[in-house]
Amino acid sequence: MNYIGSKQSLIDFISNTILEVVGEEQEDLVFADLFAGTGAVGGSFKQKGFRVISNDIQYYSYVLNKHFIENIPPISSKDFSYLNNLELIEGFIYNNYCAGSGSKRNYYSDLNGKKCDSIRIEIERLRKNNEINENEYFYLLASLINSIDKCANTASVYGAFLKHIKKVAIKEFKFELLPIISGRNDGKVYNENINDIMDKIEGDILYLDPPYNERQYCTNYHVLETIALYDNPVLYGKTGLREYINQKSDFCSKVKVKSVFEDIISRAKFKYIFLSYNNEGLMSLETIKEIMSKYGEYKMFTTEYRRFRADKEQNRNHKAKATTEYLHCIVRRD
Repeated sequence: MNYIGSKQSLIDFISNTILEVVGEEQEDLVFADLFAGTGAVGGSFKQKGFRVISNDIQYYSYVLNKHFIENIPPISSKDFSYLNNLELIEGFIYNNYCAGSGSKRNYYSDLNGKKCDSIRIEIERLRKNNEINENEYFYLLASLINSIDKCANTASVYGAFLKHIKKVAIKEFKFELLPIISGRNDGKVYNENINDIMDKIEGDILYLDPPYNERQYCTNYHVLETIALYDNPVLYGKTGLREYINQKSDFCSKVKVKSVFEDIISRAKFKYIFLSYNNEGLMSLETIKEIMSKYGEYKMFTTEYRRFRADKEQNRNHKAKATTEYLHCIVRRD
């Protein structure tokens, strides 16, 4: 998925740095990824043999990570290819996110909106009738989210839709099953605010990748949230936002970010704590270093990478083509 803040392109930098800091004591360790997003980092450490704890306040992220972190092969011997050939249904997605329904929203073509509805409804029917188990349910639902996202008529995020259907969004999407990550079968995934989860978990390595700026993920990916929940929410405004007050992150607030960050660091029951952050974030390097240094031996590592672009160059506040990613680290004092 084309996801803001995705660490897919930085996996080697992040994993190599973490493993270098941890050193030889890597056997049977617990790795926690508490702003999990699409699960790129947690999935990578699962492959390396770590027990992974994953968390994200967004439900679509929870769905993705329930599959990537908790599922191991084989999941099922059932043939799900028929999902691509279901009778089309004019359901919630078509009626609220497709222009042909009269909604005036253009997130998907009419065909893809109806197809998404038919598959989503069938997945729920399978679960209700106990024709699939929980592992298979999240396998299918995560695969639908990934598949439908590829044909979204947006500039990468769902904060707005495009006026005209772009080429990639015209083509009928194909429901494709996601890969299954081999690894330990004792991973655990949560769908909570990070402030509420810190007293429930403990381990060896804590990896934090919070929002860096004032853009809320709940508004940028609200359509995927609705597909994941399929809860027929009341929608607001031109872009069809769902109610998101309980999903707003304090890391997107200039006023709150410092205090919430220190609260998490102070309560974390982990020996190694890593923070991914870039040079355009709300917290300065000095602030991060000051806070983290209170709780352990501080180190910092950097790399450059291409900026995420979801708008036109002339509309951008940041003109730089590359940005610097910082991986801050502390090793807890005994």
